[in-house]
Amino acid sequence: MSEPSGATVVERADAGRRYEILVDGQRAGLTAYRDRGVRRVFFHTEIDEAFAGQGLASRLVRQALADVRASGMRIVAVCPYVAQSLQRDDEFADITDPVTPDVLRWLKTRLG
Repeated sequence: MSEPSGATVVERADAGRRYEILVDGQRAGLTAYRDRGVRRVFFHTEIDEAFAGQGLASRLVRQALADVRASGMRIVAVCPYVAQSLQRDDEFADITDPVTPDVLRWLKTRLG
């Protein structure tokens, strides 16, 4: 895995309900969420193919989860990548809630 060649920034884009990772100002990827009360439900993460193999997804998700903690919210990981990240590192276990059928039904109604 190589390091990104430019300046890398993770930003929360509230209007789009996602966190974006930018490399030299260009969006390289995102992790999308919907808020359900105090729970931030992550459902999709992607990195543009041009930026693959640089560890950007890991950096994006870690900073997004840190922002959830700083916001006083909790995490629900419907997205497989976010779920795997949480399994590898228990740093956020205290603010992680399980994915339930109720959450999945709710998310389906929000996504159409």
